Amino acid sequence: MIEESTVVAFADIQVGDGGVLLAAGPCSVESEEQIIRTAHLVREAGANMLRGGAFKPRTSPYSFQGLEAEGLKLLAKARQETGLPIVTEVLSPEDLDLVAEYADLLQVGARNMQNFPLLKKLGQIDRPVLLKRGMMCTVKETLMSAEYILSGGNSSVVLCERGIRTFEDATRNTLDLSAVSLLKEWSHLPVIVDPTHGTGYKSLIQPMCKAAIAAGADGLMVEVHPRPEEALSDGFQSLLPYEFEEVVNQIRPYLELEGKQIHHA
Repeated sequence: MIEESTVVAFADIQVGDGGVLLAAGPCSVESEEQIIRTAHLVREAGANMLRGGAFKPRTSPYSFQGLEAEGLKLLAKARQETGLPIVTEVLSPEDLDLVAEYADLLQVGARNMQNFPLLKKLGQIDRPVLLKRGMMCTVKETLMSAEYILSGGNSSVVLCERGIRTFEDATRNTLDLSAVSLLKEWSHLPVIVDPTHGTGYKSLIQPMCKAAIAAGADGLMVEVHPRPEEALSDGFQSLLPYEFEEVVNQIRPYLELEGKQIHHA
């Protein structure tokens, strides 16, 4: 384990000092009613950050691509109403300045982990970055991508294990929790886990959250939607708000065992 760990701070939340980042919200921002309602519900359940995609990288060009700039404005409105800081994805260097105007934490998705022009530009801004592990990338490659940001001068980087693609097809991805412990051993950066994309099964989110905490994770990112059956993306793996609240209640004893707690903005 690295003796001196980096603490990434934003909006009165500190990640990496024993505090836990608990980001929750829909895969995509779909409407004002949807994102604001979700923000209130996840805050009441215990989340300290709102997640939601305004720019969406989709496998099919015919799938919902996100509300883009309008989605960012709706996230900002949800933050104003609830006080929750927001994490949302940036897809390209061209979009970075716009997304940085709204986001408290800039997410680099799995498909963009080796988008080196984007990583270089992220290294030049004063805004924390959430770097998700690429779906077919090694732990060392993940750390090298983080180095692109760090070497540019931005020291506020949070790593995220979100599952990798293997021959196993029983789950959406293979959630590599050994990588969490290894990243904590090899790196000074905070590490969080996304069990939603890591498994693709609602029923596995709770046990994987518990296991992630035991592996040393500094936070969790979970998809939550008030009406998953109507979601424009990833509704099948999104928790209902009351299910998310149950997960939060279940993981609190595990956090206590690890000497961690959920910091609130």
